[in-house]
Amino acid sequence: MVAKIKHSDKAQAGTSKPAGSAVKPRVALILQGGGALGAYHIGAYEALHEAGLEPDWVAGISIGAINACILVGNDAADRLTAMETLWDEISRPDMFGDLLSGDLRRSYNKLSFMGAVMFGQPNFWTPRFPSPLLLGDMEPENASFCDTSPMRATLARLSSFDRINGGDTRISLGATKLTTGEMEFFDNTRQAIAPEHVLASGSLPPGFPATRVGGDLYWDGGCVSNTPLDAIYQDDASGHTLVFMIDLWDAHGPAPRNMDQVSWRQNQILYSSRTAHHIEALTSRHNHRRTLHSFADKADIDVSSVSDDVDLGSHNGEAHFDIVHVIYHPGADQIADSDAEFSRPSIAERRAAGYADLQLALRESPWTRKTKPAHVGSSVHVVRGGTVSSRNPF
Repeated sequence: MVAKIKHSDKAQAGTSKPAGSAVKPRVALILQGGGALGAYHIGAYEALHEAGLEPDWVAGISIGAINACILVGNDAADRLTAMETLWDEISRPDMFGDLLSGDLRRSYNKLSFMGAVMFGQPNFWTPRFPSPLLLGDMEPENASFCDTSPMRATLARLSSFDRINGGDTRISLGATKLTTGEMEFFDNTRQAIAPEHVLASGSLPPGFPATRVGGDLYWDGGCVSNTPLDAIYQDDASGHTLVFMIDLWDAHGPAPRNMDQVSWRQNQILYSSRTAHHIEALTSRHNHRRTLHSFADKADIDVSSVSDDVDLGSHNGEAHFDIVHVIYHPGADQIADSDAEFSRPSIAERRAAGYADLQLALRESPWTRKTKPAHVGSSVHVVRGGTVSSRNPF
């Protein structure tokens, strides 16, 4: 079973709740992609659950979409258990991995990864035989090394799509439209969500096949962006939104000293660099537009006369966002292919890291520290490596 956080670990991490204002903010939980690293999401959600911060909105891409489906598809009291069940079912029982450390543990993790490549993961995917490399043209839904139909059954079993589409909690799932290369968000406020929408968000080529939704084919949303933050900023709701963005890739790291570390740093930089730029672009643009709105209001002039920004007129100048960017920092025994390494000891370690990092964010509660200037509509609070820092992009 996926290891739970021990009571002693909780006491060490702290269980204080963030200081709240008179008006409760809307809570959004953003779950990024990263394959098996998504076990970090379990601990992150666990800390939020204990603090009474159940999300009003969950947005996800790839493994984040799968975890989002499990969360929104279950009652708040059952969500953590459902996530534990999911990760138990898509991993194999561990024999002795949790007893190893150092080079032995890394070797164990490499064997776990090789097993995933050769045999797939239970209730998630199975390798195709014969290899598609030996075949000619085929249907787009079959053009991949693996078959993900087991995950469709897993989602249907562990998540209630009636609950998802009931609208109590909003869900947005990012996927890449294969024929245009553009990101599209499936959202339960605009359409009925089904297992194929979740699979589409996680259809990462060439391992996983394209998923057909309606008449269109989709690949993993991470092909365009691993950050489903756009869904939050495209909304027109006013008021304060507290966004917990759970990132599985850290742009910061030491220089690699072997080829495995080279591959790991390459993946981290590849997936995290776009995330950092994406956050900066969205938050800076929002602050810029908010400033222009403030200027126009004080000067009593038409806002369109102070900017040629075509979206400024429809921009919601009253919306305010605090982005709590929580970043996973892998342990020393992780391997370059950790995103496809589903051993239960590794899952337990990632879960514990997610719990500790969210507990730190909640203890610090940087979004409550001081009143922000009127022109600041978006603030970013970064939780990385045991520290918390804040900035107001502009």
